Amino acid sequence: MTSVEQTTTGDSGEPSGSGPSGYAAARLRLLQEESRSGPSRRSALAGLTDDWLNALFTTALRETGVRGATLVAVGGYGRAELSPRSDLDLLLLHDGKAEPRALGALADRIWYPVWDLGVALDHSVRTPAEARKTAGEDLKVHLGLLDARPVAGDAGLLTGLRTSVLADWRNQAAKRLPQLHSLCRERAEQAGELRFLLEPDLKEARGGLRDATALRAVAASWLADAPREGLAEARRRLLDARDALHLVTGRATDRLALQEQDQVATQLGLLDADALLREVYEAARVVAYAGDVTWREVGRVLRARAARPRLRGLLGPRGAAVERAPLAEGVVESDGEAVLALAARPDRDPVLALRFGAAAAQAGLPVSLHAVRRLAAQAKPLPVPWPAEAREQLVTLLGAGEPTVAVWEALEAEGLITRLLPDWERVRCRPQRNPVHTWTVDRHLVETAVRASALTRRVGRPDLLLMAALLHDIGKGWPGDHSVAGETIARDVAVRVGFDAQDAAVLGVLVRHHLLLIDTATRRDLDDPATVRSVAQAVGSVGTLEILHALTEADALATGPAAWSTWRGSLVADLVARVASVLRGASPVAADLTIPTTEQERLAVEALRTREPVLALHARQEEDDAVGVELVVAVPDQAGVLPAVAGVLALHRLTVRAADLRSLELPDLSGEVLVLRWRVAAEYGSLPEAARLRTDLVRALDGSLDVPVKLADREAAYPRRRGVVPPPPRVTVVPEVSSLATVLEVRAPDAVGLLHRIGRALESSGVRVRSAHVSTLGANAVDSLYVVDPDGKPLPAPAASALASHLEAALR
Repeated sequence: MTSVEQTTTGDSGEPSGSGPSGYAAARLRLLQEESRSGPSRRSALAGLTDDWLNALFTTALRETGVRGATLVAVGGYGRAELSPRSDLDLLLLHDGKAEPRALGALADRIWYPVWDLGVALDHSVRTPAEARKTAGEDLKVHLGLLDARPVAGDAGLLTGLRTSVLADWRNQAAKRLPQLHSLCRERAEQAGELRFLLEPDLKEARGGLRDATALRAVAASWLADAPREGLAEARRRLLDARDALHLVTGRATDRLALQEQDQVATQLGLLDADALLREVYEAARVVAYAGDVTWREVGRVLRARAARPRLRGLLGPRGAAVERAPLAEGVVESDGEAVLALAARPDRDPVLALRFGAAAAQAGLPVSLHAVRRLAAQAKPLPVPWPAEAREQLVTLLGAGEPTVAVWEALEAEGLITRLLPDWERVRCRPQRNPVHTWTVDRHLVETAVRASALTRRVGRPDLLLMAALLHDIGKGWPGDHSVAGETIARDVAVRVGFDAQDAAVLGVLVRHHLLLIDTATRRDLDDPATVRSVAQAVGSVGTLEILHALTEADALATGPAAWSTWRGSLVADLVARVASVLRGASPVAADLTIPTTEQERLAVEALRTREPVLALHARQEEDDAVGVELVVAVPDQAGVLPAVAGVLALHRLTVRAADLRSLELPDLSGEVLVLRWRVAAEYGSLPEAARLRTDLVRALDGSLDVPVKLADREAAYPRRRGVVPPPPRVTVVPEVSSLATVLEVRAPDAVGLLHRIGRALESSGVRVRSAHVSTLGANAVDSLYVVDPDGKPLPAPAASALASHLEAALR
C-alpha cells in the first residue's frame, strides 16, 4: 500500500491501516513482497508510514482541538528512504498559538503508538522560529531539515521554514561546510574506510551513506557539486545492502558482520559474500572519490572568496589570470591541481594519460576531475607493445611514493587504468578475507608499489621492482594458486607494456615466488642445506634475488602491521645472504648442531651437575616496539621437555616465534643434555622473571604443575567471543625441503598453548623435534616442525603420513 486510495475500511469504520496492528500487518506484507525491492520498496514503506501517521495526526487534532500544526519528516524519512528497520525522524511543527497542555497531548497521541510498535523514534516539537534557531546552533539538525517534507497538517508552516533553512544554509556555507567536512573526517577516523573493511559500517564508514548525504548538503549550498556520474547508483547499492541486512538480521543495524554476509548476498541475488563485498566496495569507492573531488572544490572556492577582496584592491577590477606552471609536455599546474595544457591533444597523444598521472604524482598534486574525464573520453589508445616513453611514465608514476595512490585512484575511477591494463579489472575492489590484510587486492598492489618506491636504491633494476610490486597479486582474480596464475599474467603484461623477453621472464619469476623468502625464512630451517639450495634454484640469479628481497619487504609492509617486524626482516636478510652466497658459487654448509656455543655449554654443564633445568634469558627492545626475548634452556635429557617448556611459556604469556632443539653430549660428564633455544615475545610488553620461569619449569617436569589444566583454566577465564567458526586444524607433510628431517606443517587457529599441545602429541608418538618455526598471522598459526626418529633420521613416508594424521586428530 502506498496511498490513501488503496486503504480499505474495517468494521470500526476506520481505515484498516490507521491502527498500530493494521499498519504493522500492512508493513509486514510489504516487506514480504518479493516483487518489491530497492527504491520502490523504500518509497512504498515511506508512503505506507505517511498514511498511518497522517491518520494518527488527524485523529489527534480532532481529539485535542489543536490548530496550526504540521507533522514533518526529516532526515532519511524526509527523503522517503525507509529501510525495513529504519527509525523515524519526526518534527511536530506548530505556530505557537496552542496551549502547551494541548500540544503535549497532541504529541503523545503520535509518539506513543510509534513506540508501542517498537519503532525507534527521533522526535521534537518546535515552532518554525525555534526550529530555525536550533538549526543555526546544531549542524546535524540543520542537515536533517534540508530534507524536510510534510507528512500531515498545515504544509504552509513547513514551506516558510524550508525557505529560511535553505537560505541560511547557503548564506552560511563558508562556515557550515568546513564544519561538515570536519564531521566527515572525524567519522572516517572512527569508523574507517568502508571499501577496505571486512565488516564495514554501511552508514558511518568513509564512503558510506552519511558521506553520500553530506554531498547532497554540499550541492544544496550552491557552492560546489559532487560528480554525479554513478553517484546515485552507488548510493542505491548501499541502501539496498542495508535493506537486505535489516531483513536478514531483523535488527536496525548498519554493520555488515561476517556471519551475515552470505545471507545478505542471497537476499540481494548475488553469488556469495565476496560478490556482496565487492559490490559494496565499488559503491563506497564512488562515494569516497566524489567526496574527495567535492571537498577539494569547496576548499578552492572558499579560498578564492577569501582572497577576492584583497586581489581586487591589488589588481584592480579586472583581476588577474590564473597562473599555469608547466609540469610536463601537455600538463600544467593550475590553482593547486594538475590540469591539461590548453594545447594538449589527447586524441593525438596516446602517452598523455600516463604522462599526466606521472607528472601529477611527482609534483604531489591532485588531478583535475575535468582533465581526467577529458582523457577518458578522448585519449588515443596506446599501441601494443607500448612505446618506451609510455613504459617509463608508468614506472615514474609507480615510483612517486604516497602521491601515487590518489592519482592512481582518480585515473581508475574514470576507467583509465583498466583501459591501460585490462587484467586490473579482476582485482579491482576485490576483498581479501585474511584479516592480516588492510586493503583490497587492488589497493594493496598500489600500496606495495608505494613501499617499493622507498627501496629502489637497493636494487639494480628499480623499474622491475616497481612493476613486480604492482603485479605480484594480479593472479588473485583467478582460480587456483594466485602466484602461479599471476606469473602468466605478469609475463603477458610485461610484454604488453614493452619489456623485452628477458625482463618479462624476471617479472614472471618475481611474481611466481613473491612469497618464497618470507615463507622460507619463517617456516624452514635455514641451517639445512636443502632449504638454501631450493631457494637459490627458484630465484636463479643474484640480481633477481636482490629485487625479490625488496619486493618481499614492500609486500609485507603494505599488507599490515602483523606481516612485518624486525624479527621477520632479520630472518629474511639471513636467508638472502645465504642464498646469495650459493648463487655466487659457494656450497651450502649444514650447521654442526653438535658444537655448542659457550653459553650453551655452560648451561649444559650446570644442568648435568644439578640434574635440573637451567636457563638464560636475554631481553632486547626491537624496532617494532615488541619486547623480544632470547631464551636458552638446558635440561637433562628426559621425556616431555618440549611440551613442558612450551606450556610454561604460554602460562607466562610469551608468544613463541621460533625454536630449535638439540641434544648435546659432553665428554667430561656422563649423560646427554637437551638444549632448547627459543625466540619469544612478551604478549603485553613485560618480561617474566627468569627465576619464576625456572621454578615453573621444574614443577612442570616433575608433575607438580599440571600445565594442561592451568592452560584450560586460563582459556576459560577469557572466553572467545562468538563469531565465525574457524576451519579445523590441518597437518601436512612437506616433501623435499630437508635432507636432515621430516617437515610437518601445522595450520591451525592461534590459541593458548597450541605449541604445548603439539609437543604432547609428538612426544606420545615417540619422535624428536629437531627445530620448530612458528609464524602467527592474525588469528591463524602456521608452524613448521622438523622431526626425526629416535636415531636422528627422517621418518619413512608411511610413518610421516601417519604422524601427520595423529597430530591433526590430537589438535582437533
